[in-house]
Amino acid sequence: MNLPDKHRLSDQVLDRLYRLHPKKIDLSLDRMERILAALGHPERHLPPVIHVAGTNGKGSTTAFLRAILEAAGLRVHVYTSPHLVRFAERIRLAGKLIAEDYLLELLDHCEQVNGEQPITYFEMTTALAFKAFADVPAEVLLLEVGLGGRFDATNMIDKPLSTVITPVSLDHEQFLGSDLAGIGREKAGIAKKNVPLVVAPQPDVVRKAILATAQDAGAVPVMGGDAWKCIFTDGGFLYEDFRGTLDLPQPALAGLHQQENAALAIACLRHQRTFEITENHIRKGLQTVEWPARMQNLSKTSLAGILPEGSELWLDGGHNPAAGEIVANLFRERKDLPLHLICGMMANKDTRGFLAPLSPLVTKLYGIHVPEEDSHSAEAIADMARKVGIDAEAMPGFAESLEKIGQVQNSPVRVLICGSLYLAGKVLALTEN
Repeated sequence: MNLPDKHRLSDQVLDRLYRLHPKKIDLSLDRMERILAALGHPERHLPPVIHVAGTNGKGSTTAFLRAILEAAGLRVHVYTSPHLVRFAERIRLAGKLIAEDYLLELLDHCEQVNGEQPITYFEMTTALAFKAFADVPAEVLLLEVGLGGRFDATNMIDKPLSTVITPVSLDHEQFLGSDLAGIGREKAGIAKKNVPLVVAPQPDVVRKAILATAQDAGAVPVMGGDAWKCIFTDGGFLYEDFRGTLDLPQPALAGLHQQENAALAIACLRHQRTFEITENHIRKGLQTVEWPARMQNLSKTSLAGILPEGSELWLDGGHNPAAGEIVANLFRERKDLPLHLICGMMANKDTRGFLAPLSPLVTKLYGIHVPEEDSHSAEAIADMARKVGIDAEAMPGFAESLEKIGQVQNSPVRVLICGSLYLAGKVLALTEN
């Protein structure tokens, strides 16, 4: 990837921050409180904030929120993580990615303010983002939680406009544990007094935990299935709430789960009174939404040219069992082409849980190591795939896997590169060349 010099320079500074500062999350907001105070409390000078937590669909829901709000003519700040190709993707200021000069300036300022005091990479970069969001004018800020909710570095907003919880499932178990109710309580830690807490449909144990946490916080729960509903139709979906029913088209993002994510975003925007959001804004947002590495179709890229003519190439960064179910649901109805997976996953992820729902659908899997990351070995991925009934072999990388498929297949195939957002970023970086 041939990034401009300034891009490389910011990446070098951020890489140094990552290596110098502690990586272990200490489940405390003390360090955030300290650096934000030193920066002059930018968190107190932000535009209205929509705070988004959850396990699956945070990024997609945020993307729908952004598309609809921008369709309404609003300037929208966005904070998401992780990035795919370069760090600047995490910070969008009034509709545009943060400029590299400004990013370097903020990095230098925040480092000077922090001095030698301990702080994590995510805390430092979140403080940097808050400073940028406070300094650049906009009408609304979409703030995505990094991990958990209650002790996440983003949870420094006393009075957000709205809070949102996407579907909750197991992930980051080394930090959040394997108790779904406990995970639900952690995610609901973003709830604030008298602020709407808009919640996607959840498993019953999670739903009860979220409701109890919302009650303790004095939040106003807006529960999917009760206060609002998403009903699938042949051409799209129906959205229903106290204001009536909207008959909406299939969003630009692929998959039934994206209709649910879209409905959650719509529920958030229809249960606030600060901005006037019309049906036309919603329709335009559904058609213009973009979110890379979430069932992204790469069939028109040069990478797909390695495959037999008529083949499809897809990319998805989902990496937990719930994400595996979502991908399986999408491909279960598409049996016109044999499905091949190229899979790389981080060493702390449940690979067998991710692959199990896909097992009946997959013709072959190619296991790979994610370069420069703490990922499972190619052999380990292939072995775990075999244990759930998938024919698999280890390969050096995704490019080599595509070449192998292109060599041994004489007819069109459907290929999905999957298992990690880090892997997705490396794939997308190659397509930019």
